[in-house]
Amino acid sequence: MKFWKEHANLRLIIITVFFVAGLALVIGGWKLTGKLLGLGLMILGLILLLAALLIYNKPFEDPRR
Repeated sequence: MKFWKEHANLRLIIITVFFVAGLALVIGGWKLTGKLLGLGLMILGLILLLAALLIYNKPFEDPRR
């Protein structure tokens, strides 16, 4: 967790890339309504959005004792 506090610029870049890519995949998958590929793209986009949220929240976690 110390890593994410010390490298704020890297964290910001990764979050931005994951967010933009995840949003693009969700919107692209939405255009493929009724096809299995569209569902797969939306799920992959959701995973990237959740990963961005995880990286965003990582520096605020309490260390385990």
